[in-house]
Amino acid sequence: MPDIEVALGARRYTIHLQHGLLDSKLLAQTLGSKPVLIVSDSHVAPLYAARLKQAIGRSECPVWVLPAGEQEKTLARYCELLNTMAEHNLTRDSVILALGGGVIGDLAGFAAASYMRGIALLQIPTTLLAMVDSSVGGKTAVDLPAGKNLAGAFHQPSAVWIDPGVLHTLPEREYRAGLAEIVKYGAIADPEFFAWLEHNADALLQHQPEALLYAIEHSCRQKAGIVARDETEQGERALLNFGHTFGHALEVLMGFGTLVHGEAVAIGMVLAADFSAGQGLASEADGQRLRRLLQTFGLPVTLPGGLSPADILSRMRLDKKARSNHIRLILWRGIGQAFLAEQNDELALRQFLEACA
Repeated sequence: MPDIEVALGARRYTIHLQHGLLDSKLLAQTLGSKPVLIVSDSHVAPLYAARLKQAIGRSECPVWVLPAGEQEKTLARYCELLNTMAEHNLTRDSVILALGGGVIGDLAGFAAASYMRGIALLQIPTTLLAMVDSSVGGKTAVDLPAGKNLAGAFHQPSAVWIDPGVLHTLPEREYRAGLAEIVKYGAIADPEFFAWLEHNADALLQHQPEALLYAIEHSCRQKAGIVARDETEQGERALLNFGHTFGHALEVLMGFGTLVHGEAVAIGMVLAADFSAGQGLASEADGQRLRRLLQTFGLPVTLPGGLSPADILSRMRLDKKARSNHIRLILWRGIGQAFLAEQNDELALRQFLEACA
């Protein structure tokens, strides 16, 4: 599988994608003799930390292990990690290896961005969602009680190392959640890829290697292109948040971990599509195609019960995409035609959410 380049002007880094990458010696050659700290969680570290140490030839390499779960992505854990980095005498030429899913990538990335004003980060994602989304593009953050990813920084990795072979240990629920982010790439800008996903849904559900590799590669290439054109989300990159403004609000209101991120995004994408149709922007038929594909992947597509539309709107106002107290949404004109809606009628949104409840 050819490497994927993320070009950011004079800066660039590589997304390496191949089976067996975690056991190769390429990573050791990349690191050389630089000091290293592995950051992982309590689910992933027992499975892969020893293999990673062997691959980089560092049997005594320190490993900082975070309890698993989105609820651990906090400022308190971020401070713990910074203190650990200092205790291990990391310097500006040191490298953080983020071995895990999105929580680890986000937290380790934020710590790498701020320790000594920035040290190198290698993303080694172990979930499908992290492989196709959070490991690429340099967004790092922790959650605050008020909302998801409200404290963070842009800090691009030095490289991303993706070994799809690790997905065989990923729980099925997490695997399906990753498929939601893959669907997003088709939904926002690539109707041909969306159709490919419809025709290859069974192959992906069966974890067929060729289909999975293609889906990961295509998603990474699409994100790499968007990030190269809009690194700090001043325009086009915002489209990658399709479904996320709704989804993040649901994650916070239901308690982090009740819905995994991809499930919340799946619901959010359907809400965005249905709201678009209700505003006369898109056909209901395209929304139904999106709903069917997500349902085929075993993902939720309806607003959970017991949530107040007023509370959902309140959380949406705190979303990072909000501007001057206006709720900004990624809406669409149909499959492959997402766009940024700068200002949205809150009364219409409230009535829409009440009708969905």
